[in-house]
Amino acid sequence: MKYGIKGHKAEEFKIAKWVDDQGREITPLHLTDFEGKFKVLYCFQSWCPGCHSRGLPALQQIIKALKDKEDVAFIAMQTVFEGFEANTYEKMLEVQQQYNLEIPFAHDPGDSTSNNRSYIMYHYRTGGTPWFIFIDKTNTVVFNDFHLDVEKTIEFLNKIE
Repeated sequence: MKYGIKGHKAEEFKIAKWVDDQGREITPLHLTDFEGKFKVLYCFQSWCPGCHSRGLPALQQIIKALKDKEDVAFIAMQTVFEGFEANTYEKMLEVQQQYNLEIPFAHDPGDSTSNNRSYIMYHYRTGGTPWFIFIDKTNTVVFNDFHLDVEKTIEFLNKIE
C-alpha cells in the first residue's frame, strides 16, 4: 500500500499546535475529543495552489452543506512536508481566516518521531496536499485520498447517523 490507510484504525493525533474555530490557541486535540462523531480531516499547506483552487473551496462547500449535522466533526491540518519556512503557524491562521472556516486547525510540521515531516502525513500515509481523510465513529479510516467528489461526499455524510 503506497498511500492511505483505509480500513485501518486511525492513529492518535500527536500535534502540539492547535487553534479553535476562532483562531485562538488551545491545548492539543485528540481523537477522543471527537468520540461518537464521524471525523473529516482536511490536510493542506498554505502555499499549495491545489489547496486554494480545489481543496479549501470543497471543504467550505461540504461544511456549509452539513452545518446542522452535529455528528460530523471537521478538522483542518496544515501538514508540512516541504517549505517549512513558508508553511508556518501564522500562515495556517491566515488560511483559516481567509476562508472563514470556523473549525479547529492544527499546524503539523512533525518531529523526530515522524522523520521531521508532518505527523499526519507520516502515519496516515498521505500523498501530498490537498488530502482528505474520513474517520468513522469507531475510529477506522474509511477514506484517505486526494480525489474527492464534493456532491457524493455531501450525500454520504448526510446519511451518517
